[in-house]
Amino acid sequence: MKAAVASLVLVLAVTYLDGQQFRYDYTYFRDINGWLKLQEIPANWQEARLRCHLEGSVLASPLDDALKSGMLSLIKNKTSCGIFTGIHATFSKGDYRSVEGVPLANIPHDWADYEPDNAGDNENCILMNPDGNFADVNCTETFQYVCYKKKTSTVAMASCGSVDSEYVLSKDTGNCYKFHKVPRTWSRAYMACSAEGGYLTIINNDKEAAFLRDLFAKNPAGQMIGSFWKDVAFIGFHDWNQHGEWLTINGETLQGAGYEKWSGGEPNNSSNGEYCGSIYRSALFNDLWCERPAPFICEKEPRSLLREHDDK
Repeated sequence: MKAAVASLVLVLAVTYLDGQQFRYDYTYFRDINGWLKLQEIPANWQEARLRCHLEGSVLASPLDDALKSGMLSLIKNKTSCGIFTGIHATFSKGDYRSVEGVPLANIPHDWADYEPDNAGDNENCILMNPDGNFADVNCTETFQYVCYKKKTSTVAMASCGSVDSEYVLSKDTGNCYKFHKVPRTWSRAYMACSAEGGYLTIINNDKEAAFLRDLFAKNPAGQMIGSFWKDVAFIGFHDWNQHGEWLTINGETLQGAGYEKWSGGEPNNSSNGEYCGSIYRSALFNDLWCERPAPFICEKEPRSLLREHDDK
């Protein structure tokens, strides 16, 4: 296993030297010196912004003709409804800026017929139609959208096949792990791990549990900011709405996954509603309230975001 890991690190180093790899699901465009990805599943504007952010990019805006051309090429024959842009006025009504802070007045644009109309005095997000024209829309509507990652000198591939240097490679499992100090609900934690090319960690044996215990120890409560429980972390098991039966996010029993060690007195469904899986600092299992934000641990395979693709 250790020899295989060393070989993989070398492969990832070569991939980094290629200079045009961010993640396989993004396409590199020379004209914009960056990467774009069409998110085909429609979402409201806040969800769209968050998913791009969690993937290490931003909700794309046609800041110039090259970016606009790249975005339009991605949506050609893919949508007739248009796509959300990162241009919004959610902070102050009428003050439109991109998520990078560029004012609408500095972004080349043409409005669709009868736009903007601020229908119902509740349209604070900007849609780009397939013809490139803009319309203001309600931010709670759902549309497809594009994420954008600008290429910079700091975009460097780490040993875990990601530009995210917080992932740590385990030589015993061959997988990578990240401890998230910013608390999220279990569902948001699941989303964050997925966006990073991984999943909420699933413990398969005692060695993996020991690695997670050490990882937890490197993140003491004093280093976490905020008022939340700092001695538990969400991981990848859940009761799947069948209270009392615990399965991994892949549908395996805990025993079938290879590790089922609960802390004393757990699971206890304290105060009712503890239907999501977590671990204590001891790496022993605990049931936890799904909607109460907590730290969490993601796991990913080193090659999960890597695949050869052609430049545009």
